[in-house]
Amino acid sequence: MSDVTLPASLQGVEPVKSIRTPARLDYVYTAGRASSRFLHNVANKRLVGQRCPVCHKVYVPPRGSCPTDGVPTEEDVELAHTGTVTSFCVVNVAFMGTLMEIPYVGALILLDGSDIPIMHLIQEVPYDQVHSGMRVEAVWVPDDEIGPTLESIRHFRPNGEPDASFESYKDNA
Repeated sequence: MSDVTLPASLQGVEPVKSIRTPARLDYVYTAGRASSRFLHNVANKRLVGQRCPVCHKVYVPPRGSCPTDGVPTEEDVELAHTGTVTSFCVVNVAFMGTLMEIPYVGALILLDGSDIPIMHLIQEVPYDQVHSGMRVEAVWVPDDEIGPTLESIRHFRPNGEPDASFESYKDNA
């Protein structure tokens, strides 16, 4: 502790422990060829990944190369609008700017035909009924709102299929 003497007007006043101040970060993102093709396909309600010619994994969204083998991925693979919840999180804490009603569920969804899950929202089911292995389908925004963004998929919802076996998604759990 320092030997600084506070002015009489500040003696006995609780010290400041934190300050909240708005912060803003602006980003410019260039999608690149593979991501641009993917997003343009999304704007046409198509989900297209790319297959690695070495390990044969299908990546979605594609990045143009396999992160494991370091080779270009050029073979496009059309993916289903259905998939399996491999992992999920129930969000109970609101954050600034959120429009979601708390609680809500964010999940990793392994689209049928892909080898890497994407992250998206699960809705149209109570949060406490979401589980790994749940089969889900994409719910798209109306055609007049669709664009080259994953937000064109409003959310995923249960599709009524039986749960997937753990064996079918264990490498992505």
